[in-house]
Amino acid sequence: MTKKLTILDIAKLAGVGKSTVSRVLNNDSRVKDETRDLVQSVIAQHGFSPSKSAQSMRAGRSRLIGVIVAKLDSSAENAAVSGILSTLYAQGYDAAIMESQFDAALTAEHIEVLKRRNADGIIMFGFSDFDVDQLSPFEERCVVMAVDTDRFSSVSYDNRGAVEQLMTHFYDEGLRYISYLGVSPKDLTTGKARLDSYLCFCHSHGLDPVWNTAEVTLDSGYQNTDALIRRETQAVVCASDTLALAVGKRLQDIGRSDIRLGGIGNHQLLRFVFPQSISVDLGYRQAGEAAAKQLLTQLENPKKANSYHFLQPSRLLLTDND
Repeated sequence: MTKKLTILDIAKLAGVGKSTVSRVLNNDSRVKDETRDLVQSVIAQHGFSPSKSAQSMRAGRSRLIGVIVAKLDSSAENAAVSGILSTLYAQGYDAAIMESQFDAALTAEHIEVLKRRNADGIIMFGFSDFDVDQLSPFEERCVVMAVDTDRFSSVSYDNRGAVEQLMTHFYDEGLRYISYLGVSPKDLTTGKARLDSYLCFCHSHGLDPVWNTAEVTLDSGYQNTDALIRRETQAVVCASDTLALAVGKRLQDIGRSDIRLGGIGNHQLLRFVFPQSISVDLGYRQAGEAAAKQLLTQLENPKKANSYHFLQPSRLLLTDND
């Protein structure tokens, strides 16, 4: 059996001290570039992989980040998690992914588990009934996503702006009868913020609002479409691309190919099935990257890191080439 190399072995092969190798592994900026290149070359040549537990002990950290999502089957959260993980892995961290299921009690249990595991920090996907004070044990070591909060650093999406972009686009095309399918206003982000944006646009532009709500499922969206449709209806704006897919199917079935369709989420399936539809990209992956980078900044210097509140810009997509 081939003996596994140690940091001391790498140091001897590179002709440097053991502490120099350790500094290279920990991305210490004080290491000269030529020395860093030499050590990294030896590491790559011999396939050396440092022990994460040993690294953690030296740094006094677990190198573990808790990521608490609301729903594991959410395409939006999966895109954000992809950005989180790529950022964390690049810096040598592991992630423990947990699902809150929009349950405050279950979330509290997850936070307690992460405390016991000595997690370095938490990235939490917030929801309407969640009490952010539960994150107090990670006071300066957490970032809340999707819900803006003054208590902790946060990364949120431009929910109001996304609807406004869709409404403005249809309005500029000369459309004046624009319906809206959303979700329950009890959901303060996808629900209330997006509905409020629709109603505000209608009020400021003299449009008659026609709206309904549904669960974020294809079946519910399909079943709740008819309440939106009038003879004069020219477009339907949806709070998500999933709902837009459902509305598009229902419009197909009732022969209303004259009605324009807009959604939120940049789901590839929407414009594949309905090429004339438009969507708003909320930047889920970029928001995940921003949250992970902010948390890592706070971990490096928790006493000096300022509270950070970032609104991820959204982008209207008109064609498959956007």
